[in-house]
Amino acid sequence: MYWVWPVVSIIVSLLSFVVAWRFYRYVNDMVTADESIQKWGKLIREGAFSFLRTEYRILAHFVAVAALLIFLFFPPIWISASVMTNISMAISYVAGAVLSGLAGILGMSIATIANVKAAAAAKEGLAKSYMAGFRGGAVMGMAIVGSGLIGASIIYLLYPDDPRFVLAFSFGASSLALFAKAGGGIFTKTADIAADLTGKVELGIPEDDPRNPAVIADNVGDNVGDVAGMGADLFDSNIASLAAALILGVSLNQVPLVFCLSALGLLSSIIGVSTSGVKEGGHPGHALNRGTYLTTGLFFVLTLIATLIFDFEPRLWFAAVIGLAAGVIIGVTSERFTSDEGQPVRRVAKASRNGPAFTIISGFSYGLLSTFPALLGIGGAALIAYLVAAPLGPGYALFGIAISAVGMLSVVGMITSNDAYGPIVDNARGIAEMGGLGEEVLEITDQLDSAGNTAKAITKGFSIGAAGLTVIALLAAYQEILIQAGKPSEFAILSPLVFFGMIVGVAVPAVFSAMLMLGVDKNASRMVREIHRQFDEIPGLKEGKEGVSPDYDRCIEIAAVGALKELLPAGIIVIVVTLAVGFIGGVQAIGGFLAGNIMSGLLLALLMSNAGGMWDNAKKYIETGKYGGKGSAAHKAGVIGDTVGDPFKDTAGPSINTQITVVSLVASLCATLFAAFSLLG
Repeated sequence: MYWVWPVVSIIVSLLSFVVAWRFYRYVNDMVTADESIQKWGKLIREGAFSFLRTEYRILAHFVAVAALLIFLFFPPIWISASVMTNISMAISYVAGAVLSGLAGILGMSIATIANVKAAAAAKEGLAKSYMAGFRGGAVMGMAIVGSGLIGASIIYLLYPDDPRFVLAFSFGASSLALFAKAGGGIFTKTADIAADLTGKVELGIPEDDPRNPAVIADNVGDNVGDVAGMGADLFDSNIASLAAALILGVSLNQVPLVFCLSALGLLSSIIGVSTSGVKEGGHPGHALNRGTYLTTGLFFVLTLIATLIFDFEPRLWFAAVIGLAAGVIIGVTSERFTSDEGQPVRRVAKASRNGPAFTIISGFSYGLLSTFPALLGIGGAALIAYLVAAPLGPGYALFGIAISAVGMLSVVGMITSNDAYGPIVDNARGIAEMGGLGEEVLEITDQLDSAGNTAKAITKGFSIGAAGLTVIALLAAYQEILIQAGKPSEFAILSPLVFFGMIVGVAVPAVFSAMLMLGVDKNASRMVREIHRQFDEIPGLKEGKEGVSPDYDRCIEIAAVGALKELLPAGIIVIVVTLAVGFIGGVQAIGGFLAGNIMSGLLLALLMSNAGGMWDNAKKYIETGKYGGKGSAAHKAGVIGDTVGDPFKDTAGPSINTQITVVSLVASLCATLFAAFSLLG
């Protein structure tokens, strides 16, 4: 009866598609009477899809080359028992990449509709505008989790005895997500930094003033970075956790539990997103949190009932709940450090009165502090899950960690919906300002945007934590693959090969982050020069003379070309270094490499995501009128802090968790190759 829960997973996935379609129709059918905002929405949509088409054309070449290499070497075709195995591995990889790409396209499609609808609905009140933004985000949340689960279920049903095919599927999703997140992050922060520095700091004009040549590129960036990029990222984390759990669970006959948890998690998310709403005068951030807590509670109850009815092992259910609890802790921690209702953000805002140096020092310091509870949550969840499952017998301790990762990601449908809501309402705020909808509308969109910023910060913390547990499980899966290949290996830290790998692994996330942020630095500098040129050479632009408009397309082109130029080197070097360490030091070196990469990557990802979110909301807190409000010295310092934090939180930080997942999957796929062909191993 191995097929029952995978089939249930397929049915629940199909239900999620029905919900996504219903929400899509709900948002699309909302009335948009104001032609001025439709014009801005069209510009944003065209710019977003233009970038995505170009990016995916480039990535298609990478996917084709990677698929060819997988066909030739996994397993090596000259010793493969059947060429169909190699073909199926390559097809599984391509399927993961294609579905990951479709997740980005679908998210972009609804986000660039919902942003205009949310702006128009704000004229009627907070509640309707919230529904446009949230249900737009929920379309992506339902679709990406449903497509990932249905893909993994079908591949498992086709190859129930060999979970390596699901691993190849996961690698396809992860490799595309790595480049999509990196490229989108470079694009969005290029435009955001250039628009802020030239507009708010130099000229003192509003954030989304249509006189600013970078304003459309800035709004396009919200979609390509925080919608398409983050959608692919969470798709990847969810599938990677499933792959790790399946590799460890096949020999233990625990595959039904893996699919049970995933299916009931998606079902809980379907109910959660369907009941989310806010009343007039309510707090949108509280509505987002209520939906998350409802989804979490439903998962707890439904999986407990399933455990009792279907006689699953209660200890493994508890391991899943531990992972879920760790996700909640990480989310609460991120909210405390990044919400404008928390003391760290307010203290950073207060420090801004003394200048940008104090803004940056205080924000960076609180960012460092914010890493401890989250890392404690990840490490604690792994330890408790290990200890809880260990008495069940050999292999169960590591499987417990994998199940805790599945548990944490069980509510990813709701988490993704909250995350996609953020850039939608951010765009809605920009469209409302560019369309001149008035101060009352801007107050509503500002309120929605503030909740969206906090939701994005929470999601980034959650996705990093989920990646942390997932890659620990993937490290265990790597060891399991070596055991199945007859090459069992223990990783002693004092072994010179392990230590060599660990040191290199620690360095990779830092190098990867530097390459991405330097890409933003170079690209933003080019765009700042272009903005200055337009203000200098277009008569009447700076003064806002009627009939005079900037060349928006030129700024979009600069952001796109620079992002596409920079995204491949950073991603490729990560994969190349992983392969180099494996073929030089063998399986021992790769074991150390993965451990070092995980520890360094989690620390840097949490630091940068939380510090960036803190600076962003400190600036917004000042803009509410605190410490002099807009245009004050504190505000200018806050804008500079936010500018420093932009590539932290939206480029490097959230890309690192994809990076550590990718190297873990590469190591697992190549484990037998490293064992057979290495210089020192």
